Amino acid sequence: MASLPSVVVGNTLKLENEFKKNSVTPLPFEKKNHSPINSDKALEPLNLEFREALSLIKEGSEKVESASYVPLLQECIKKKSVSEAEAIHGHIIKMGIHEDLFLMTFLVNVYAKCGMMGSARKVFDNLPKRNVVTWTSLMSGYVQNSQPEVAINVFQEMLEAGGFPTNYTLGVAFNACSLLGHFELGKQIHAYVVKYEIGDDTSIGNALCSLYSKSHNLDSAVKAFRMIADKNVISWTAAISACGDNGDSAMGLSLFVDMLCADVEPNEFTFTSVLSLCCIMQALKIGSQIHSLSIKLGYGSNLRVTNSIMYLYLKNGWIIEAKKLFDGMETISLVTWNAMIAGLAQMMDLGEDGIAAHSSGFEALNTFLRLHHSGMKPDLFTFSSVLSICSSLVALEQGEQIHAQVIKSGFLSDVVVGTTLVNMYNKCGSIDRASKAFVEMSTRTLISWTSMITAFAQHGYSKQALQLFEDMRFVGVRPNKVTFVGVLSACSHAGLVKEALTYFDMMKKEYKIKPVMDHYACLIDMFVRLGRVDEAFDFVKKMDFEPNEFLWSLLIAGCRSHGKLELGFYAAEQLLSLNPKNSEAYFLLLNMYLSAERWKDVSRVRKLMKDEKIGKLKDWSWISIRDKVHSFRTGDQLNPPYENIDIFLSDLHDKASTMGFELHTSLELKNEEDDEATFPIGRHSEKLAVAFGLLNTPSAAPVRVIKSISMCRDCHSFMKFISQLTSRKIIIRDSKRLHKFVNGHCSCGDFGSLV
Repeated sequence: MASLPSVVVGNTLKLENEFKKNSVTPLPFEKKNHSPINSDKALEPLNLEFREALSLIKEGSEKVESASYVPLLQECIKKKSVSEAEAIHGHIIKMGIHEDLFLMTFLVNVYAKCGMMGSARKVFDNLPKRNVVTWTSLMSGYVQNSQPEVAINVFQEMLEAGGFPTNYTLGVAFNACSLLGHFELGKQIHAYVVKYEIGDDTSIGNALCSLYSKSHNLDSAVKAFRMIADKNVISWTAAISACGDNGDSAMGLSLFVDMLCADVEPNEFTFTSVLSLCCIMQALKIGSQIHSLSIKLGYGSNLRVTNSIMYLYLKNGWIIEAKKLFDGMETISLVTWNAMIAGLAQMMDLGEDGIAAHSSGFEALNTFLRLHHSGMKPDLFTFSSVLSICSSLVALEQGEQIHAQVIKSGFLSDVVVGTTLVNMYNKCGSIDRASKAFVEMSTRTLISWTSMITAFAQHGYSKQALQLFEDMRFVGVRPNKVTFVGVLSACSHAGLVKEALTYFDMMKKEYKIKPVMDHYACLIDMFVRLGRVDEAFDFVKKMDFEPNEFLWSLLIAGCRSHGKLELGFYAAEQLLSLNPKNSEAYFLLLNMYLSAERWKDVSRVRKLMKDEKIGKLKDWSWISIRDKVHSFRTGDQLNPPYENIDIFLSDLHDKASTMGFELHTSLELKNEEDDEATFPIGRHSEKLAVAFGLLNTPSAAPVRVIKSISMCRDCHSFMKFISQLTSRKIIIRDSKRLHKFVNGHCSCGDFGSLV
């Protein structure tokens, strides 16, 4: 349905003169004066229980006035009882009053409210005559039952039959256009509204505001709102929501203030809309004031409002306040559980350091455990959230348990959950299980394919990644820019220069995808790995944008690995100019100057660090064992139960040395004003965490560690020896990439060190 019928476009349809003056309230059923029933057996449903009245209706054979059916039909709506509505309908036909327009229009509404649009349409089609209320009832029913296109068709039929739409009819038509995304048709109906100067009607203005909001035309949405003469709470809420949906949260909050000044009391939908704006703007102070107002107006126990406030507090780090709200709820819905879990997951990104993030993640998993014990069943959103949390925590054991629950709950076939499982196993270092989860997916989206291609690339399985990409193209799935990042990364790991450049050209020419920073990063990474540092710098010059911190880091690593010190110094200086507060970059540059014995530059960098108040690197590593997080910091004095780590680590160093490992002590950095070593390489945090893991996990179990900064060369080399020495898989995710050490080899291709 692309346009209105000619009867409207040609402007041949005219409104009755008085219609422009008087708006019609929603579904205004005509009131009729009916004479009282004189029979001794007269039925008075208003004074009878519903069941008794219905029984008399079924058994009685005497004629009943049509008004007597209305309360019974209203009960059918309340009870959503189709069978009882059909029984009453049958009696109406039996009594021969099925031509009563008021009663049959009400019956159309009853069937629509009970979700029986086939029956509603049948009643409508059998009517000998129809009025605008009848047409509108049918249209509204189709909209309510998610059939907006049929509602538009009915609207067309009404216009072609010469019917005159009321304000409410037009509002229903606008809502149908919104649901369908038929915005051009909505504009045509709006032109009809403008012609007859009825844009100030409340129901029309509300519907227009929502229509233009969904078409991402905020100016027109606000203009439609401003036109409304008598703005009600729905009008204000529609305008506030429009601002939120179209990226102008500040205007939305301003409208909320105007609403309060106009003495319009907000409802639960207003509160949830304006609280979502506070979330976007991180306006915690305003949000807390709105919380107080909601309590004052009686919404303190309203589930929707409480969920919104709780999520606002979580997003802004007010965990204690959010927990108070959560724990104080008498009844907790699944939406509330999901909001709490998602909020704690969000706190992982907002944590001041890795330990705080890790703590929030495990608290989210514990909340999921409480949900499970409550007897309430998780949904797709719950499983997706907790699996993503397991990914961030590298919590494979918990992820496997949740996977089992997914299977038991019957959600394994869902494509979102399946893709999340692939990502979880990938980030936890289990590429085999990630591949198995991908193969078991009944349907796959572009995101699913891209996730698996990226997983293969990150684990160094370049051949499998490229083959999967070709399989994806073969089945007709069109790659996007993220897919090509995975493909180019696979080429980089394997040193496939020719293939990488071919895919790069394919991306630009065949798929018309403009290269972004990540694509260039993959190619530069590839050239650097191969020792072709000059070509990497040439590629940087060809880019249409300035390199970011990650690109300069790649170039620095390549220059250090292949002896291009001058280029390395240049790249390091560029990195610092991008982020003068990057402590890791300062230590990296200082390390390079120390290695080259360029003492003047060492002094200069030390002075810069002092001027910028750059302290020691916050080098943390943590490992979770049996649901408990154990954290380690470089240079920690180890107390029980960690005191045996030093002895064990020293023993590992001795054994690794016999196999050829050398500790480059010349790279230890010391603070001139502090006797304590800033970088005691022999006891870097990941070594402590891995040693603890080796001591406290089964002999065949992989050791999984998260590190707050990137690994240094010595630790990277040490982990390769230890994986071979102990025959254990060691998985470390640092700030740059995933490292999976197996039998003396790392999945990063020995290109994981910057310090």
